[in-house]
Amino acid sequence: MRHYDTVLLAYGASEDKKLGILGESTLTGIYSARQFVGWYNGLPECAGLRPDLLRGEDAVVIGQGNVALDVARILLEDVDVLRKTDITEHALAELARSRVRRVHVVARRGPMQAAFTIKEVRELMKLPSVAFWPVNRSLIPQDIKNLPRASRRLMEVLLKGTSLSPGQSSRSWSLDSCLSPRHFLGRSDNPTAVASTEFDMTHLEEPFNPASRVINTGSTKVLPSDVVFRSVGYRSVALPEFAEAGIQFDAARGIVSNDGLGRVTRLVSGDDANPHVTAQQVAGLYCAGWLKRGPTGVIASTMQDAFATGDAIVQDWLSGGRFLQPDQIQSPGGWEAVMQDVGPSATSAVSWDRWLRIDAAEKSRGHRLGKEREKFTRTSDMLSVL
Repeated sequence: MRHYDTVLLAYGASEDKKLGILGESTLTGIYSARQFVGWYNGLPECAGLRPDLLRGEDAVVIGQGNVALDVARILLEDVDVLRKTDITEHALAELARSRVRRVHVVARRGPMQAAFTIKEVRELMKLPSVAFWPVNRSLIPQDIKNLPRASRRLMEVLLKGTSLSPGQSSRSWSLDSCLSPRHFLGRSDNPTAVASTEFDMTHLEEPFNPASRVINTGSTKVLPSDVVFRSVGYRSVALPEFAEAGIQFDAARGIVSNDGLGRVTRLVSGDDANPHVTAQQVAGLYCAGWLKRGPTGVIASTMQDAFATGDAIVQDWLSGGRFLQPDQIQSPGGWEAVMQDVGPSATSAVSWDRWLRIDAAEKSRGHRLGKEREKFTRTSDMLSVL
């Protein structure tokens, strides 16, 4: 950091939250939704996932956020439509062979508490030859006119459903509410492979209140689960250098400690005269996005959050705030100085101009296949075109 006046931490959330239930880590056929999305989008770290979509016709997606709906959409979309996108060829080959016909999107709460947004729901509702099982009407107010606009529009789409009924189509999806995962069960003929999921049935104390408390009813329900995708949230992780830089990481919340506006802070104990613990700004360090406030929100809200951090940096600069190099006469060397420090390893660093060459190569590969781009799924292949 000695080569910069300011460092902004904005590396997101790279780990999945786990369910912590029996069978999750011992049975095959249970996948992270984040890794599945990374797999079909060509992320190198997910290239070796190999999801088994040939086990059977029933898929269960645990979670009711936008990522959960993305997984359901990819599983049900006509593969010929997907061929026109930038989904990787190896993923298209597996999706073309998929036997999945029914997708259960499951959550412990109801539609009024769901985190997904209307755009993702509409995309699923518009899939040709895919039916939607009617939503549980008791979990939506009879009169939705007085709901906030965003909630009202979302409930309208859910209540309208699809033009096809489940009996008219071989492919369908459903929102299975008030179910909390309890136990993954193995197949009788292959005990190491998931076959079904046992859920605790829950009750919403106030089903129309977005913040309703969830109560366990004591009853259970089992859903067939030939393949399972876990989509219950993400976590940011601390970098190894944080302690040396004086950065405190809130492991419970999965965020860098900050003042809410993006200024990195650390707790400092007082002295005998003032024994109180106070939050002190770490000069020159800022954070944004999920690392700042946790893994919530969509691109628009994350963008506004980034603006707020940018405003904080400018405000501190204009007011003469302390930065990383307060006593340095010359300006820090920046990226060029970092490259000199790294030495021969700098050949693998990718600048914007070098990324444009990778971008052009991917588009060229895609053009030959009649699609927008064909992504490299290995970092070595990306670097080979530079």
